[in-house]
Amino acid sequence: MEQLCYVALSCLLAIVLLYGLLELHYFLRMCLCVLLARFVKRRCHILESTTVNGVCLSTDVDTLLYHMNNARYFRELDFARVDFYERTQLYRTIRRLGGSVFQGAATIRYRRFIRPFRRFKIISRIIYWDEQSLFMEHRFVRPSDKFVHCIVICRQRVIDVAMEAVMAELLPKTAATPLQAAASRHTLSSTASLQPVGMGTATATPAATLEASQAENGHVTTSTTSTTKLKPPLPPELGKWIEYNEMSSKNLRSGC
Repeated sequence: MEQLCYVALSCLLAIVLLYGLLELHYFLRMCLCVLLARFVKRRCHILESTTVNGVCLSTDVDTLLYHMNNARYFRELDFARVDFYERTQLYRTIRRLGGSVFQGAATIRYRRFIRPFRRFKIISRIIYWDEQSLFMEHRFVRPSDKFVHCIVICRQRVIDVAMEAVMAELLPKTAATPLQAAASRHTLSSTASLQPVGMGTATATPAATLEASQAENGHVTTSTTSTTKLKPPLPPELGKWIEYNEMSSKNLRSGC
């Protein structure tokens, strides 16, 4: 019995030591997030949005004890990001091509604080990419009325591989979302409606017919043109933010 008490005491001391040296629940939650994304949740298209749920606990509140600490928003994004990476196979593809990814920059705009023990959702999606970077938007949303508490834009820098090469791998190999399939059908119908007057009923070309068939069946075409068309346009506010980051880098390089 005495030996059992010593074992129990040793285990308790080991747990306390781990919590003192490492934020143990953070790593445990991260492992759980990876397991759920890899084995439980469904796979997602690279241009789809993913959602993770969260709760503002007592360990997340500010010193004033009535809202979520501002720094915790970025911490919660770690779980949203790894969920997106796993479900879209983005990280796996980058590593397979010999590259790596890290956080290059982030900006956040707060609208309304999250109170203790209130639930929230983080909705993540890709809004743009260039040769070296991937730009993601994360929204903290209140589940009851879809109110956006804050919005975050992050720049993920990709090294040792071109981002265009990564997206060329992912776009043809993942199923199209219903929105993309509808957009493809709309594009085809719009093209047909632009036929010159007097040509009678517009008929689709074999290539257009094939594209429509693939869109109906939830697949995207593997052509370079279709891959390029799927790239979202650069949002104006993101363009300004990229310009600011470039100016900041120039200032730091010049010693300012």
